[in-house]
Amino acid sequence: FGVLLRWLGLTLVVLLALQLTSVILIGTWEEPTFQQLLVERLISQAPMALVGLLLILLGCRLDVPHEGRTPLRWLVTVVAAVLAIGLAVAVPVTVSADGSITAQTEQSLATKRGQLEMAKQQSTNPQVIEQLVRQAEQAGQVPPQATPEQKQQAARGFIERQLQQMQDQLKQEERSSVLALNQRRFNGTASAVVLAAAFTLVALAAV
Repeated sequence: FGVLLRWLGLTLVVLLALQLTSVILIGTWEEPTFQQLLVERLISQAPMALVGLLLILLGCRLDVPHEGRTPLRWLVTVVAAVLAIGLAVAVPVTVSADGSITAQTEQSLATKRGQLEMAKQQSTNPQVIEQLVRQAEQAGQVPPQATPEQKQQAARGFIERQLQQMQDQLKQEERSSVLALNQRRFNGTASAVVLAAAFTLVALAAV
């Protein structure tokens, strides 16, 4: 049973190495997008390697409970230490990426808020309402017997529906932005910190 646990643990560690290798071979270290992709892959796949290292230690404990620092335990120590350092380095990378993405998102939202405010101001302009009435008349969207007041009321109703749609889209994008930010913070930065501490403990336990 101990041998089986060790092989299962090594398999999980090798799988992490293959996942990282597939990313490393397609990019350069200077590219921010490559760094972000590598960090995301490391954080998402690191728990698999953590379980693998724990299985290796458990297998060693079952087979040779009183033996000291074996080569396999030294291997666990080195791998855990390397992953802990890598995850610690990943923390500032995720923080920097979060700041950049957040700034871009806020700029996009600010632009759309400005467009919404401009549309609200234009909706009170009589010339805009008259232009909409003429366009509706040319397209045959208003009945010929409609009075000017009815035509203007229909134009105002159209403008209000458009403004409500723009406002709903803006609120949806704001909620999506907050959700994405929380996911990056907790699934990225916070997870990297927790995993770095966990691998450090595994390295100390293996020693």
